[in-house]
Amino acid sequence: MTKVICNQSISADGYAAGPNQTEQRPFGDDGGDGWGDKLHSWMFEASEENRTEIDQIAAPGACIMGRNMFGPVRGEWDRDWKGWWGDNPPFHAPVFVLTHYPRAPQPMDGGTTYYFVTDGIESALKQAREAAGNGDVMIQGGANTIDQYLAAGLIDELRLHIVPITLGAGARLFDGVPPLDLEQVESRSATSVTHVTYRVLR
Repeated sequence: MTKVICNQSISADGYAAGPNQTEQRPFGDDGGDGWGDKLHSWMFEASEENRTEIDQIAAPGACIMGRNMFGPVRGEWDRDWKGWWGDNPPFHAPVFVLTHYPRAPQPMDGGTTYYFVTDGIESALKQAREAAGNGDVMIQGGANTIDQYLAAGLIDELRLHIVPITLGAGARLFDGVPPLDLEQVESRSATSVTHVTYRVLR
């Protein structure tokens, strides 16, 4: 059965991105020198140690993301923007981007096609389920998009990658989300991150 899963790196105080997000620094000020250095370094600096978790992130049948995660463009689509990840994004699956502004589907190399959904989170999930077939649907982020799906009771499994830093401000997971009952199903500590998987109880 298709599951709706969220994979998210967060700081110890619950932030998925620091303050002052810009086109040059899409994850804001997180204490690093570049593109999400501190929050996501576990995926690159210790990739073999974290191979299981990286493979899980790369294995969905379809993905959903908010417009802010797709790119910095606001309002009408007046730029030829194709996402942060270049011509061959790492998703290799259909990606449904939540937006208020219509746009034609954007095929990319490697099997990724971006579809732009203007009629809300439930419509995006319905389309993603259909596209995923027997695969899982991954809610990729950002924090506001994940919070919307959590608040609506639409996420089955929450996989958090907790990095031992605090940010104090930024885009925070669980903001505006009613209290949740979570069942911890797995936990593993690595050198620079702790991986925790929760089942979201209905």
